[in-house]
Amino acid sequence: MNRVAFQGVTGAYSAEAIDRFFGSEIDSLPCRTLLDLFLTVERGDADYGMLPIENAVAGSVTAAYELLMEHDLRIYAEVILHVRHMLVALPGTKLADLKRVRSHPQALAQCQRYLARHQLEPEPTIDTSGSAHDLAKNPEPGVAVIAGEAAAKLCDLEIIDRGIEDFPFNYTRFFVLSLEDPPRAQRNKTSLVFTTPHRPGVLYECLGEFARRRISLAKIESRPRLNRPWQYIFYLDFEGHCRDPECEAAIMGLLRRSSFVKMLGSYPAATTPLLDSRGDS
Repeated sequence: MNRVAFQGVTGAYSAEAIDRFFGSEIDSLPCRTLLDLFLTVERGDADYGMLPIENAVAGSVTAAYELLMEHDLRIYAEVILHVRHMLVALPGTKLADLKRVRSHPQALAQCQRYLARHQLEPEPTIDTSGSAHDLAKNPEPGVAVIAGEAAAKLCDLEIIDRGIEDFPFNYTRFFVLSLEDPPRAQRNKTSLVFTTPHRPGVLYECLGEFARRRISLAKIESRPRLNRPWQYIFYLDFEGHCRDPECEAAIMGLLRRSSFVKMLGSYPAATTPLLDSRGDS
């Protein structure tokens, strides 16, 4: 049986993404941090890792992108999960009793309008499900957490309010990480990292390698280089496989114009689940 590492504890959204992609007959391996997730897969203690990479509302998970740059795991697939947040507290708690809400910073950001409307003070923690487990072990009056329904059930906590995310299109994108490249699929996406020399127009020239070949860019984002102040790394996703002739030519052109290129992987592209009239996926 394959083992899949994820950051968090049982009931986390990453565990839900594992079930969505691999099915329930899988051995999930909780990790304390995202770095632990990478190290677990690199050591061979897990076959895959489920890495949250960005949210449609709150944006990118910065630490995840930095770890992709620092480590050599391959992107094996992507998973897009519709995330519904629950306001969870000790049994018998009313919304009017609450003063503080704990959760992962991304979850708090995805519910910030709701928290402001109810005058609830956000308190960042390491993860969503872990916050629920901590509250169950160490009950505190006036405190709630933002977590998923699975975490609430596992911890015997009460759901005070459902679907408290600020926007219905609250999707989180995950990368499935592996030491191996995936088989080629019918629809593929490629992710890479590159840096450019410091001269006018060079980023325009790099992106032009894709534009002139009519390759659609799915995402481009800049991040500071941690070891070089005021220099930046560009993360790029584009539609297609690195071995497609046009994509291969664009990458070769990028190599000529950039100062550094790192391939993160070509992998099957996921489809965003549709929302029904209730906002469920």
